[in-house]
Parts: sequence; structure tokens; C-alpha cells
Amino acid sequence: MINKENLKTLVEEWLQNGDYFLVDIQMDGGDDRIAIEIDNADGVWIEDCAELSRFLQERLGEELGEYELEVGSAGLGQPFKVAQQYENHVGDDVEVIGKDGKKTTGVLKSVDAPRFVVTTKERQVPEGKKRPVQVDVDREFSMDEVKSTRYLLAFK
Repeated sequence: MINKENLKTLVEEWLQNGDYFLVDIQMDGGDDRIAIEIDNADGVWIEDCAELSRFLQERLGEELGEYELEVGSAGLGQPFKVAQQYENHVGDDVEVIGKDGKKTTGVLKSVDAPRFVVTTKERQVPEGKKRPVQVDVDREFSMDEVKSTRYLLAFK
């Protein structure tokens, strides 16, 4: 019987050969489906997904025969699931949704897992002035205290 820990061990063995990292493994017992998500700072190539799939098929043999195996990339617009995804997007625009539903957008400034900092633009009235101006404000979050964080695609 295939379990998540065995799969994780095999996937991490394959990942040692390159710059990829594991994002998630989902096993749906009802559908006999295994979905593995990997990622890379430079993007995921379909050839590498196929190679990982073949590697798992060779290692698991007939055990895998009863499952539908799906190997793919963590979607570009999908929420981050692991610290490495945050690190890969330092300097990029992100959207953070807090557990309270409050949305914060800004530039991912730094990551020191499990904490990360997002620089936002806010209007503030400087002391002695009448008109508000845009200022950069750093907001610190904890990865386990937010509902989601995702990369914001910019079409410029």
C-alpha cells in the first residue's frame, strides 16, 4: 500500500538531482488519485514532470498500478504552500489574505521562515503637513497566521 510518507521520501530522492522542491502531495483515497506538485525558481518543465513520474513508476512498480498519478507544477496564481515559494518571490508583488479576510498587497521584501515582510504603500499625513503622501510601510506576517499568500501577475 502506498502512503504519503513513502511517496515524499521517493520524491525527495528524485529532487536531489536538481533545483526543484516539493510543494505538496495529495492522495485522494476515494478516487485512487495521487497528485504531486513541484516547483522551481525558474519554472517547471513538463519533461521534468514526466521524468519524476517515470521515476516513481519504476520505484513503485505494480503498487502504483491502482492509482492515477499526476505530477505537475504549483500553479503560478495558486497560494504559496511552502517557505521556498516565498523565498523565490522576494521582490515580487504579492497578495496576502489574513485569517480575518483582510487583504494586503505589496512587494515581498524578505523571508525568514515562518515570518515574512511585505512592503505596502499607504497614505499618511506627515507631521506638520496638511496633505497625505504615499509612504512605504513594512508589514510583518507569519506564514501559519495567514489564509493565503499568492504572487500577483503584472501585465505591464
